[in-house]
Formats: sequence, structure tokens, C-alpha cells
Amino acid sequence: MRSYFFGAAWAQARGLHFDSELLFVSAMLHDLALTPPFDSHALPFEEAGGHLARVFTAGLGWPRERRHRAAELIVLHMRDDVEPEQDPESRLLQVGTSADVSGAGLDAFDPAFVEALVAAYPRLGFAESFVDLFRDQAERKPECAAAKLVAGQWPDRTLANPMERA
Repeated sequence: MRSYFFGAAWAQARGLHFDSELLFVSAMLHDLALTPPFDSHALPFEEAGGHLARVFTAGLGWPRERRHRAAELIVLHMRDDVEPEQDPESRLLQVGTSADVSGAGLDAFDPAFVEALVAAYPRLGFAESFVDLFRDQAERKPECAAAKLVAGQWPDRTLANPMERA
């Protein structure tokens, strides 16, 4: 939920138009493949999550192109080179997840908004659990995007996210 609200707020502050349903559904599904029932032992979690999004959104009756877009958002959220003018929803999911997970870009949001968001959707030890999930992905899939993040400063930034102390 927090990732969606961060992305939507970022868009609103910039007057950026986006498909709110597409962003919401993609935000709800984007980390599903990190969980044991949906983890792929071969694919990076974002790719497996994209496949899951196609299945779940097919169940919603979404047309093929819309299902593909949901999958694309989930795959691209692990990149930081998506321009909002080219693909607003992918950029918003990337911005939203970065703010939520590691606190990257939190200074772009009103502190009262962040406080209210965390009060409504508490973190409950999110950072430690999430870093553990990424470390597991990195160990089993050394070429994945999660492995590159784990090899850098990302775990420390995530554990130091100011929202963890809120």
C-alpha cells in the first residue's frame, strides 16, 4: 500500500497523469514472488512477479495488453532509469518502492504525509524482513538485480530508513 501511495503522491505533486488502477494493482503484486508460495527458484523475483501479475490480472478480466503492462511495471520497478514521460506508471512504482523500502527520495514528500502513511500502514519490522528476503534472492540467484543491491549499500540504507523508527 505504501508504495502505491508514495508513487501517487509523487505524481500528484508533479501534475503527472497516470493509470491509477494499473499502478495500484501492480503495487499490490510487485513483491509477491518474494514469498515462499510464489518464489521462482530460477527467475529473479521481479520477472516471476511479472508472470504472476499476468495470471492474476487475467482473473480480473484484463485484456492481454493491460496484463502485459502490469507485468512490465513489476519488472521495471527494479530499475532506476525509467523516465516518467516515457512510462509514468513504471516510474511511479519505482519511486514508490524506493521511498518505502530504502527511504530514497523521502525528502520529496511532506513529512506529515509520510507520518500519516506509516500510521495507517505500519512497517512492523519491514526493513529487516525485506533485507533478509533480498539476501536470500541474492544467494540463490547471484545475477539478479537484488544481488546487485545486496552487494552495495542498499541493505544499510534500508535498515536505516527513517520510517523504521516512526
